[in-house]
Amino acid sequence: MGKPAKHVFVCTQSRPPDHPRGSCGAKGSADVLQEFMQQFEKRQLWGRYAVAGSSCLGTCGTGPSVLVYPEGVMYGGVSKEDVTAIIEEHLLGDKPVERLKVPDVIWG
Repeated sequence: MGKPAKHVFVCTQSRPPDHPRGSCGAKGSADVLQEFMQQFEKRQLWGRYAVAGSSCLGTCGTGPSVLVYPEGVMYGGVSKEDVTAIIEEHLLGDKPVERLKVPDVIWG
């Protein structure tokens, strides 16, 4: 297997329900990761692209968070229904999904 063109990281961090930062896990990120995995398998994307669950990406307030490298595009509020758009528009079409991008200031 060669180097993937893009790598997708899905935050699956879980914290207690009363934690002030919240967590992507509590907002359904496991479903988002599962949808990526299923679509990668169905579309035979493994090898061309990679996807992995990750710990905290630092954007807890906008979760579930998805980060795509090498571009460093951070998506927020991602649902499993958004996975198709990320795959088709960003991975396959090389155009980030503007409606899901978090502002660059989030990296502040």
